[in-house]
Amino acid sequence: MSTTTVTYSNDDKRKFFSSTALTADTALTPANTGEVFYLDAIGEDITLPAVGVSAGVEFEFIVTDAVATTSWTVAATTASIYGSVIEAGLVQLASAETTISIVFTKAIAGDTFSLKCDGTKWYVKGFFSVAGSFTTV
Repeated sequence: MSTTTVTYSNDDKRKFFSSTALTADTALTPANTGEVFYLDAIGEDITLPAVGVSAGVEFEFIVTDAVATTSWTVAATTASIYGSVIEAGLVQLASAETTISIVFTKAIAGDTFSLKCDGTKWYVKGFFSVAGSFTTV
């Protein structure tokens, strides 16, 4: 799953934050909640846990390098992804989607999105610099 995992604590709330550099296909679990995942230039496949066991779960994804070879994909087990991202100043909507793609040759370092689950849907929000960087199906 990763090359590096770093955990931080916010002493005021005693909430622990982890960051992981993803370098291979990864199946996330509810235990990964609160983690920040760094995406490199080589796209991989990420599978989300089922919504029914993920109430309160949240993930953040940050592109660390221009996605140069293959797209990153984030897949839900059902058509449960809703929300929107700002992409090159325009709003891109997601409604009852199954897969998010972070498109190679378009996504650049600093592009970011997060997913939060209420137990019935995954809600996405994010920011991308180049049109066509973020797609859903």
